[in-house]
Amino acid sequence: MEKFYIGAATAAHQVEGNNTHCDYWVMENMKHSTFNEPSGICCDHYNRYEEDIQLMADVGLNAYRFSIEWARIEPVEGQLDQTEVEYYRKVIDCCYAHGLQPIVTLMHFSSPGWLIRKGGWGKEYVVNAFAKYAGFIAKELGGKLPYIATINEANMGYQLKKISADVMKANSREGDVQVGVQVDIKKILLGMIEQMWHFKTFSVNTFLSPRSREQEKIVMRAHQAAKAAIKANSPATKVGLTLSMFDYQPTENGAEKAAQLWHEDFGFYLPYIRSDDFLGVQNYSRKIVDEKGAVPPAKDVPVTQMGYEDYPAAIGNVVRKISHEFPGELIVTENGIATDDDSRRCEFIREAIAGVLAAKADGANVKGYFYWSLMDNFEWQSGFDKTFGLIAVDRATQKRSPKSSLAALGKHFPAIKET
Repeated sequence: MEKFYIGAATAAHQVEGNNTHCDYWVMENMKHSTFNEPSGICCDHYNRYEEDIQLMADVGLNAYRFSIEWARIEPVEGQLDQTEVEYYRKVIDCCYAHGLQPIVTLMHFSSPGWLIRKGGWGKEYVVNAFAKYAGFIAKELGGKLPYIATINEANMGYQLKKISADVMKANSREGDVQVGVQVDIKKILLGMIEQMWHFKTFSVNTFLSPRSREQEKIVMRAHQAAKAAIKANSPATKVGLTLSMFDYQPTENGAEKAAQLWHEDFGFYLPYIRSDDFLGVQNYSRKIVDEKGAVPPAKDVPVTQMGYEDYPAAIGNVVRKISHEFPGELIVTENGIATDDDSRRCEFIREAIAGVLAAKADGANVKGYFYWSLMDNFEWQSGFDKTFGLIAVDRATQKRSPKSSLAALGKHFPAIKET
């Protein structure tokens, strides 16, 4: 029987804590930071990963998606930290010891500070820099990793570019993109000025900086170069990336606009990833689209803490649509709900997985489902007030309190792990 992965996901900077060499650490701690609060010690997952992996194993999860932090591996350009490599080797080994398949992402938004000073994700320099890092990880750890995603939500820069004009017009909503963002124009402008000073450059291109289409091509070349480096060092490892996708549902007059939005999120990237082994699908909601574009949710429609519609059926719809266009394997690498109502989270999980399995039954080559996120974590500019987690974390004591939804993800779906 083929194994179907059921797991939870995290990102290094959002859970590990004290990621002091990365670009976001700098930006969070500026006087004019656009972040609601700094990440600090975060969830201390760096020191408590064994406890957190045990909690996943206890409820029957069989996989864990997490990221390796580039800024830990290469805190100074060209200086690779073998101690940190061994740390991540221990995390991987801990997963296997508890019956969990590790699925790793090499870059989940945060980057080394030195990379930003060199031009970051908007300059050609990143292509070789990222490939060297990817090749190093594959050489050191690739034999333990059947799946590596190079870049998380590779299309996020352009998604942010599309809403940046609306931000300047004070016409943007937090739910317009699937990431915690700042929409206060004064904070944004002051923060941009201070970032230039800290990074010693007039062009600050973090991974979550708005990007043009030409800059997106640089990101795609970085992915392709990293993929080649991984394959050269670990040929058996399956390589892909992940994309942020909405379920675009057109009104009577919105079909053409919905098709345009789908192309901007997916079709543009397809030529660069068509030969990848897998694609990570990341979706949280739908967008209703008329002839002008996406419309805000109706006032009587339930929304999540992130401001987008509570609509768990979206992930199954997106998987089904992508399966007709992408020839490789699909993995739902992120799907979840930010809510303080855990009973709703349990129901969301049930409905979302049912949609994914229905798509699989109809022929979608989907290999697994990862809920975002394992624990209540640092949601970028939004800070810690968005609660996606299956586990609550008391940040004063770091005590873990598993929610009912953790068991709902694990123990309530034993039959779909072998399908």
